[in-house]
Amino acid sequence: MKTKKKTLALALATLAVTAVGAVASLVNTNKTQYVANGEKAQSEYVLEAAVLKQGSSGQEVKEVQRRLKLWGYYNGAVDGTFGAGTRNAVIAFQKKNGLKADGVVGKSTYKALGMTKSYEILSSGAGNTGNAGNTGSVNGFSSSEVYLLAKTIYAEGRGEPYVGQVAIGAVVLNRVRNKNFPNTISGVVYQRHAFTAVSDGQINLTPNDTAMKAAREAINGWDPTGGALYYYNPAVATSAWIFDRQTVTVIGKHIFAI
Repeated sequence: MKTKKKTLALALATLAVTAVGAVASLVNTNKTQYVANGEKAQSEYVLEAAVLKQGSSGQEVKEVQRRLKLWGYYNGAVDGTFGAGTRNAVIAFQKKNGLKADGVVGKSTYKALGMTKSYEILSSGAGNTGNAGNTGSVNGFSSSEVYLLAKTIYAEGRGEPYVGQVAIGAVVLNRVRNKNFPNTISGVVYQRHAFTAVSDGQINLTPNDTAMKAAREAINGWDPTGGALYYYNPAVATSAWIFDRQTVTVIGKHIFAI
């Protein structure tokens, strides 16, 4: 009898230990899943917070609208509210720049818009710096594109102040993003009669370090012109139509206009 009681007690103890272990395992498993899901949710929130789509609002939306309106894609109010009109404008911009035309402003669209900081924040949230392992490029542009932009800056504005040289690069990039111009740096630079330096051969000069730096700064998002699409020196300009463009700013000897 004692032996049976002892055996029964031992069995009950073993069962209890097993049950406690199972509960502990379940708790730990659920805790692990909770932490993992929590981290995943937080990560997704970080990403989602930087992505703009219909229904979004705020300063980021306002900046997207401003740029799209400046470049001819959007004709609505720059009010920071992402409505159907903004979505249609984003889709038109995406199609023109060879992007997925889904009306959502994510990493690739931020980059194409020249909103470098927004792109970097979103890339950071995704665990990707955007340029890792691509030392020959700057913000998605190849080394040859950077060099061509520097050549254009040097040929067109080597006598201008540094900010004026960055401004020339910014105009080229603003044209790349505008639906009325080619969507590559080379396409813009070599568009017929677009730049005097191409017509007179100065585009073939070797750019200096200042021009290279200015090209990188323009590609990285510095636009001293506020979105200008044209520039000219009023002392030497011969095309009458350029004087009718709306002036945005004056830097050095150049008037920048839209």
